[in-house]
Amino acid sequence: MPQPTPRRPPLYTVTADTLVAVDLNPRTTGEPGPYRRLFTVPGARAFTAGNLLARLPMGMFSVSAVVMIAGTRDSYALAGAVTATGLAATAVVAPWTARLVDRYGQARIAVPATLLAALGSLALLLCVRHDAPAWTLFASYAATATTPNLGGMSRARWAHLLKTEPDALHTANSFEQSVDELCFMLGPVLAAFLCGTFFPEAGTLVGVVLLVTGMLLFAAQRSTEPPVAERSPARATILFRAAGMPPLLAVCLAMGVVFGAMEVVTIAYADARGHPSAAGAVLGLQAAGSCAAGLLYGAVRPAGSAASRYPWCIAAMTALLTLPLLAVTLTGSLLVLAGALLVAGMATAPTMVTGMTLVQERTPEGRVNEGMTLAVTGLLGGIAAGSALGGWLAEHASATAGFGVPVTAAAVALLITLARPADDV
Repeated sequence: MPQPTPRRPPLYTVTADTLVAVDLNPRTTGEPGPYRRLFTVPGARAFTAGNLLARLPMGMFSVSAVVMIAGTRDSYALAGAVTATGLAATAVVAPWTARLVDRYGQARIAVPATLLAALGSLALLLCVRHDAPAWTLFASYAATATTPNLGGMSRARWAHLLKTEPDALHTANSFEQSVDELCFMLGPVLAAFLCGTFFPEAGTLVGVVLLVTGMLLFAAQRSTEPPVAERSPARATILFRAAGMPPLLAVCLAMGVVFGAMEVVTIAYADARGHPSAAGAVLGLQAAGSCAAGLLYGAVRPAGSAASRYPWCIAAMTALLTLPLLAVTLTGSLLVLAGALLVAGMATAPTMVTGMTLVQERTPEGRVNEGMTLAVTGLLGGIAAGSALGGWLAEHASATAGFGVPVTAAAVALLITLARPADDV
């Protein structure tokens, strides 16, 4: 008599109170790879679909605003000032929004915060459309700063669901970083297409619809939402002063300089070579390299702790960032630069995944979203500084010289990690 085929073990055993994780290793279960196993978590597909839908506009809004404002007001200076104001407002407001999310729950705070941000985008659209005074553009775009940290909330859900499975959480964090790269690679392309094909406000309008729809779908998945932790003395501490957090946030700031400077100097370099329209594709290759590396990094089981891996990741990123500098210095070819950025981008996702893992580990329980948002705020501040520094060098020296900024910023990040013991980084 043939023996019955043994049933595969479930990924989670559902009880009245919690979800208990079991083995995720495909080598012991005979199951598919880590990403397919990841999405057998109950509710994971639904909240991921909603989060993806809501996160795509994050790469659309700034491009849409620039196209919309510059096209109607004939002023890139005004468009840049408005988007910079929104970035500054986000850096101030985002940590407070994240703290409220951790204290009262994702659905309770994120939905009204998203609706307020959507109203800000719609107000900007109407002010541009009806030729309102310039100050109304600044006020409207500043209102969009209430947009919750969508990637942080998704990572917080994974951290809650997979808190007993570090290997699976590593895969989830890698997936989330790849999603970030994908959204910021596809978002600007979609925004430019909509604004250019239909009407200047189309990118903003579609972005608002995607954001609100995705957030409502995401918030509706209450079964995967992290529970609100009871208030404790740890919750009263200033998070950026928590043990191990200051150097991590300093590294995030330096990483932001890398990204901000690289974007500006690449655009300036392509423009100087007479191919300004190619800048988006060239930068897209860098994001594509990072996205692919992030997915690969999540599929393997890296040795050692995140703290011990972090300096090596930053060292690899520093070394690979010399390739774009060498490409523009030695060849002057935009095609060679594109290849160099593709390779250089492969170090980005592993570095960011490891850094975000450390932020999760250093953040007190019940404040994961706040910790993630502080890291993103550091990145935003660095992006603003890197954009300004890269633009100044491109204008007063050369775009080629500007490629030295990302290398220098990455080297500073490496020095920060080496200046502290691995357990403190």
